Amino acid sequence: MPTVIGFEGSANKLGIGIIRDGEVLSNPRVTYVTPPGEGFQPRDTARHHQAHVLEVLQKALDEANISPREIDCIAYTKGICLKFKNQLANCRMDNLFYN
Repeated sequence: MPTVIGFEGSANKLGIGIIRDGEVLSNPRVTYVTPPGEGFQPRDTARHHQAHVLEVLQKALDEANISPREIDCIAYTKGICLKFKNQLANCRMDNLFYN
């Protein structure tokens, strides 16, 4: 069975999960929290996610006890809010997977 890593960052929560053979190996998350009474703005939320995505990714890999080279497939949220595909490009995560 393939090993799949999934990225979710369409709202104020950023999560990265890794599964293999139907088993969840890791699923760390961080949440962007605004001051009470204020909603989260997409630009600020995107900055938060970009600032934390590499640490959450490393935590996911560590918890799953795998290396990036063991990942067979990458999944991501393709939503109407914060398109994580753009965040992946901005963070240059390809370096982590292919170097």
